[in-house]
Amino acid sequence: MSNKISVLGAGSWGSILASILVQNGHDVTLWARNTDQVNEINQQHTNQRYLADFHYPINLTATTDLTTALTSANIILFTVPTPAIRSVAAQVQPIIAQHNQKPLIVHASKGLEQNTHLRISQILQEVLGNHQSGIVALSGPSHAEEVAKKDITLITAASTDLTAAKTVQQLFMNDYFRVYTNSDLIGVELGAALKNVIALGSGTLAGLGYGDNAKAALITRGLAEISRLGVVMGANPLTFTGLSGVGDLIVTCTSVHSRNWRAGNQLGQGQKLADVIAKMGMVVEGVKTCQSAYELAQQQHIDMPITQAIYQVLYQDADVQTEVKQLMQREGKAEI
Repeated sequence: MSNKISVLGAGSWGSILASILVQNGHDVTLWARNTDQVNEINQQHTNQRYLADFHYPINLTATTDLTTALTSANIILFTVPTPAIRSVAAQVQPIIAQHNQKPLIVHASKGLEQNTHLRISQILQEVLGNHQSGIVALSGPSHAEEVAKKDITLITAASTDLTAAKTVQQLFMNDYFRVYTNSDLIGVELGAALKNVIALGSGTLAGLGYGDNAKAALITRGLAEISRLGVVMGANPLTFTGLSGVGDLIVTCTSVHSRNWRAGNQLGQGQKLADVIAKMGMVVEGVKTCQSAYELAQQQHIDMPITQAIYQVLYQDADVQTEVKQLMQREGKAEI
């Protein structure tokens, strides 16, 4: 069955998801703010800033007009960065309020909103309304660069409404892109957001010259921190052993494709955060998520020493080597 799908956000992930949907036989409109980018996708079928040398299906249509993008859409996929979720949803709301049938809302973004600390589905519920049980989060270990090459990729569609999750599962499944369902929306979204913080730390250790032992230690203890906070927030601890937990953590903490890892790597080499972000040219989700995670840990009285150390480096101008030494000199504790 072909669906009319609107994909909001034409970065590397949004555009490659749109491409998969077209290849799977769906009618897809890709929305972006940048006119030059939209023209490039429509005319050259490329998106060079985000995925150099990849060619999109000729029947993928892009537009800067949100009303056009949403016309007749029965599924809306948000892929814009977390800081833009609320403002884009606010533009979407009056348009879809006029639809006879409410579209299925899906998002593939990874982060927590600053100040409110809301997960993305909570932001969408708050702004769009009447989708309390139907929002689906699409998450897991998935670099757009590798999906573009049709490398084998497995991710999760999470929702408290398993019928909605199964609908999204069927939209994307093909011979190189496999989707599992999960009813733990809280755990999937928190795992997706918090792994970016740990990836910053992993890149920083690499930038400092530390090797695989340190990387494995950071990933393992980072997962422990994510799980501690997640359980307090209502997540199933088993979710963090799955694709959106340890799976996404591994790929984000070990790959040069990860912009969070790359940003951390530059920080470890002594570059300033503002300069790193400016040179990256794309949103580094872990930077703002780190502040939210740190504040949540303080509010919930959860011990998250790695997150705290990364926060001190990002927001308190702390010395990276000093923070590493302090982590290693903490009082000895049982692992579990």
